[in-house]
Amino acid sequence: MKFSSSLIFLSLAAHANAFMSPSPLRVGDITTSKSTSSIPIRKSSSASSSSSSSSSLYVSTERPLGMPGTAKLDKDWKDLGFEFRPTKSNLRITYKNGQWGEMELCQDPYIQLHMGATSLHYGQACFEGLKAFAHQDGSVHIFRPQENAKRLQSSCERTLMPTLPHSLFLQAVNEVVRDNISYVPPYGSGGALYLRPILFGSGARIGLQPADEYMFVIMVMPVADYYKGGLGNPVDGLLITDYDRAAPRGVGNVKVAGNYAADMLPNMRSKKMGYPIGLYLDAATQSSIEEFSTSNFVGIDSKNKKYVTPKSSSVLPSITNKSLMTIAEEEGLTVEEREVGLEELETFDEVMACGTAVVVTPVGSITKYGKDENDVKKYTFGKQGEVGPITRRLYDRVRAIQCGEEEDKHGWNVKVQ
Repeated sequence: MKFSSSLIFLSLAAHANAFMSPSPLRVGDITTSKSTSSIPIRKSSSASSSSSSSSSLYVSTERPLGMPGTAKLDKDWKDLGFEFRPTKSNLRITYKNGQWGEMELCQDPYIQLHMGATSLHYGQACFEGLKAFAHQDGSVHIFRPQENAKRLQSSCERTLMPTLPHSLFLQAVNEVVRDNISYVPPYGSGGALYLRPILFGSGARIGLQPADEYMFVIMVMPVADYYKGGLGNPVDGLLITDYDRAAPRGVGNVKVAGNYAADMLPNMRSKKMGYPIGLYLDAATQSSIEEFSTSNFVGIDSKNKKYVTPKSSSVLPSITNKSLMTIAEEEGLTVEEREVGLEELETFDEVMACGTAVVVTPVGSITKYGKDENDVKKYTFGKQGEVGPITRRLYDRVRAIQCGEEEDKHGWNVKVQ
């Protein structure tokens, strides 16, 4: 369908504390005037017609649900890479006068922002990342959005921004995927619709204080496998010792924009040196492993059947890592979430970086440079050039669940309605 204007208001009013009772005007009825009606979300568990069971978000709607993989693109679905690509719409909600307003579907990729916005001056900005996948029966499922809602809340609380009610987050995610469903890569392509929710201070403040107005935006784009063909070959990592990712008692454990700005310089320097990925140590003692630039660290000790990942107040809790830990236990591994000393790199025969974009990146080596050019130590993991068997098994299983090829017994997939 075509939009008749740049903004299309979904017929519901979303408030921070409660939803109003339903009115005859439903989500899906398109209007260019604002409405104060609302539709509450009903959660239920149901088995989809594919091989996996799924949680569902049911919202009243009269718009027919389209089919994934039907949009016309400039490239084949398998060649999209991981980059911005325009789609039908993005979704926006404004927080003003102490409450969240209506959801708006918007075609315009640009945002009009006051030059005094706190996001520009004081870094009041956070974001999330999640994916929607097409299943063999043509249905579309979002992977673990409840966890993203929780993590977004944590980021907002730490930076004194208003939290988005989880029910509103889930409804917004459903609506934006629904409106862009033709851009969900088809089943079998290996791709997904990537969702990037952003929440930031849009109100003007010159003194250091929270804004009085905020904007929540979800942009979506189809992406292919981060590595063509799925799981990439092991990459070489660099131990970053001259910069810190996050300070103790800082904001390393929340997904705020400033954390990634701080990583740009060391990240680009590492890549220029031939290392696609950088690993950070704790800022206080430089003796414990924390995380990679944009991913959690996982070490596999296959001899002792251990899955080891750092636990630190400076590490961002990864939803992918959380999923992998559950699967690892099912595979008979002992999961240890704890402080991990640098010297323990000697004990791992597989190392991986995990996150939403890649799921898993196998790491074949990590190099540490000392104070002079002769002081170099290289840690290697497994057979060079080969993906470890446990890494491959964990990757295959989480991808199978995401794509509906394995039973979703944990209820991680949420079906788009």
